[in-house]
Amino acid sequence: MSDITIYIKDREGVNHKLLAPTDMSMNIMELCKAYELPVEGTCGGMALCASCQCYVQSSHVLSPMTDDEDAMLSEAFFVEENSRLGCQLNLEESMDGLKLELAPEN
Repeated sequence: MSDITIYIKDREGVNHKLLAPTDMSMNIMELCKAYELPVEGTCGGMALCASCQCYVQSSHVLSPMTDDEDAMLSEAFFVEENSRLGCQLNLEESMDGLKLELAPEN
């Protein structure tokens, strides 16, 4: 396995190019925290808070949304058609070049 590149636009509109390891069982929320981007992950990645909500801006095929993620997004603010919880997106080689935007804070 190797590192992939993930592009994330923060809440101020600044674009970040992040190198992401695919061999450490990390997810998007943990990657953002590692790069000190403003993602709280209050629930610790359990799909219970939506503080890591992001918008998928590229056409990558991602893992299907779980029932827990869908339920949390149905209660969250600023939800769009392309919303996902970063904690539920485990880093995989197929995500190379993925473009995301952090959702506004609640």
